[in-house]
Amino acid sequence: MSLLDTLIARSVPLLPKFVVRRVASRYVAGETLDEAVAVIRRLNAEGCRATVDLLGEFVKDAGEARANADAYSGIVDRLDSEKLDANVSIKLTAFGLDLGKNVCLDNARRVVDKAASKGSFVRIDMENTPYTDATLEIFTTLRRATDRVGVVLQAYLRRTPSDIDAHLHLAPNFRLCKGIYREPRTLAWKDPATINRNYVHCLRKMFAGGAFVGIATHDEKLVFEALALIDELKVPKGRFEFQMLLGVDDELRKIILGLGHPVRVYVPYGRDWYGYSCRRLRENPKIARYVARAMLPF
Repeated sequence: MSLLDTLIARSVPLLPKFVVRRVASRYVAGETLDEAVAVIRRLNAEGCRATVDLLGEFVKDAGEARANADAYSGIVDRLDSEKLDANVSIKLTAFGLDLGKNVCLDNARRVVDKAASKGSFVRIDMENTPYTDATLEIFTTLRRATDRVGVVLQAYLRRTPSDIDAHLHLAPNFRLCKGIYREPRTLAWKDPATINRNYVHCLRKMFAGGAFVGIATHDEKLVFEALALIDELKVPKGRFEFQMLLGVDDELRKIILGLGHPVRVYVPYGRDWYGYSCRRLRENPKIARYVARAMLPF
């Protein structure tokens, strides 16, 4: 990875919005549900599952939080009516977590109940650390009522092994990712090799504890480590799937599918694409060449 790549990735928030949008088109399905559905159909045809994220977070208005819950209920209905192999992922700050846990829980419960009625599933995304405890509390409350809900844990956080232990009694459905939010050293591992080692440590805990795991990574070394653990612990195929982001390392996705393992692709869409796209571009400095091309007039 070149120094130029890293410098460009760090300067993403300074770039003109049209540049970010041009590059981000590979990571975001579009602004409408129709566009997201078209992408999901293509992924399903390739043999991939999908999870849908309506972009937007940090809502401060109760009406907007309710509207997001309504929109997600509509997404669940649409996925069901189209008979797509897809579920939904939600961010609790979009459901009013900043307005109080009870407000957020009521909105999230409506979507989870809707999904359960359709035989579908809701994944609760994990956001930055000020929200970790509340997110896990809401997940626990919902999980006690239905198994149609799961949560994300982040391997770069020092607390994650303990969070796994604290929730295994729920027979949880986890997604394990590295984590992309900027966190202080006191809360998160910083060294990439250490983060990878903690990822494998957490994955082993999840498998050994009987959890279902969405193995969310684009790191080929971690894919190898996950496959080795699956083989070592004899984890049945019904207890895991690999998960990847739309537009990131399509070749690795096809390799995993070719090995006969299930893959679910994260499909974000919506008008609030900018913040998500900036995080994706900062996370992947190798996309500098795409940024450079987008800035050229030809």
